[in-house]
Amino acid sequence: MGSTPTDTICQMNHYGAHRIPFLFLIDFEMQQPHLFRWSEIDATRIRFTINGVGHPTLPSPLPENIQFDAVPMPFERYQMAFQRVLREIQAGNSYLLNLTFPTRLKTNLTLLDIFNHSQAPYKLWWRDRFVVFSPEIFVQIYNGQIASYPMKGTIDADLPHARETILADEKELAEHVTIVDLIRNDLNRVAKRVRVEKFRYVEHLQTRQKNLLQVSSKIVGELPPDYPAHIGDVIFQLLPAGSISGAPKKKTVEIIRAAEQQSRGYYTGIFGYFDGRNLDSGVLIRYIEQRQGQLFFRSGGGITHLSQVEAEYQELLDKIYVPIIRDPQS
Repeated sequence: MGSTPTDTICQMNHYGAHRIPFLFLIDFEMQQPHLFRWSEIDATRIRFTINGVGHPTLPSPLPENIQFDAVPMPFERYQMAFQRVLREIQAGNSYLLNLTFPTRLKTNLTLLDIFNHSQAPYKLWWRDRFVVFSPEIFVQIYNGQIASYPMKGTIDADLPHARETILADEKELAEHVTIVDLIRNDLNRVAKRVRVEKFRYVEHLQTRQKNLLQVSSKIVGELPPDYPAHIGDVIFQLLPAGSISGAPKKKTVEIIRAAEQQSRGYYTGIFGYFDGRNLDSGVLIRYIEQRQGQLFFRSGGGITHLSQVEAEYQELLDKIYVPIIRDPQS
């Protein structure tokens, strides 16, 4: 069901207090949240998998030759937005801002094909609207402990010394430190004993187009024993996700709206599943939406005072991929 943020928070708290499993979906602007009891989800309209929990994939054969081509936005258009963001950063209004844009796709895959065949821990398909195959955790709650794993820093894994390069990059380090500090502060709003357990570890992502390395950290805290009865308040206090907005969060979101000149909708929002005791949720990135019969892949990256426009534009393009690995026997 769709409702106001206040209604959604109250309903999430009610479900949590009564240990009722539910799926939630919240847009970046927090204006169109949706909440579904597990027993009420219409699988012909919405399907999800979260680390193996959710709907099974459907048999849908892939085309023999997969087409997945990007039609990038003009560099000059990106450059104008980038320069606007950089001026705000130089004025001290933001330290880190996640700048994103849509890229038109030409593909012979359907949204449901991508849901069924993509390899990612967080997948969501909404018929005729979008598909997500996200590698990024928003928060996980197990046995009263809340954890967040912000991802900042991506590089082509096949480049020489890729791991050493991404970890030594001064701009990437500054961006990552800023986000870790922001997420730590966010968790302090809802939890106690907040701490960074792992700082800047590298994960490998395999895609059809290329292999990527992604840098993440792990931050944890302890929730009060009655947290399920306040689960809606907990989630909404952490929004929007720091890794896809920036710091300081409130002012940075204002700058994002001015620079991107369009609402993000569900892109860079969050979705998750509460099983009656624990919760797992992901950030809505690696996102393909359908608009007026066309498909658009939305992507971007973090901008700091050290950013170079050409490299940031290339990162936006590098993130346009679909993680489908065809079985060599098929």
